[in-house]
Amino acid sequence: MTDKGLFLDTVSIALNGRVLLALTHHVLPGGVLTVMGPSGSGKSTLLAYIGGFLDPAFQASGRVLADGVDLTVLPAEERHAGILFQDPLLFPHMSVAGNLVFAIPSHVKGKAARLARADAALAGVGLDGMGNRDPDTLSGGQKARVALARVLLSAPRALLLDEPFSKLDQDLRRQMRELVFVRAREAGLPVILVTHDEADAEAALGPVIRIGE
Repeated sequence: MTDKGLFLDTVSIALNGRVLLALTHHVLPGGVLTVMGPSGSGKSTLLAYIGGFLDPAFQASGRVLADGVDLTVLPAEERHAGILFQDPLLFPHMSVAGNLVFAIPSHVKGKAARLARADAALAGVGLDGMGNRDPDTLSGGQKARVALARVLLSAPRALLLDEPFSKLDQDLRRQMRELVFVRAREAGLPVILVTHDEADAEAALGPVIRIGE
């Protein structure tokens, strides 16, 4: 098996002794694994385990490897798991560009170089020239695009999607699904999507694991 991508190695998560999910799966670079299930089934706990912020009330075991690196032995800030939530979670006290610059790794030096990356990222999600805008002046779809640009700028090892399309209307959902999956393929990012929406799973064009049913 290639080391490239995200490998879930006998990952198991339980609550009060009841196993919520148990899986082994290899997500290739640019590929999408969809995990489906009703609310409370444990979908988001999988992302929390990968990201390193699982509530201690849960019992978890198994390794998560990204390009051969065992994330489960690293603190959350060193795992570099890019996460998109239902809400964009933009910083209200920063401009759109400020939100993006905040995510750029520290090895990129110089204000001009960091702003140039932010501007290019905005252009890449169809928001060219909007860096000076206040996030509160953006539409829901625009905020979702800024959140995507921000997570891509952070140079993540993998992209974790926690129902990020659920609060958008039907047309915006379709647009954002396409944008997210295209950008992930372009960046060679393995993706895990948790959702309860069959249309999300169909758009992901990858294997589907169903839990809690």
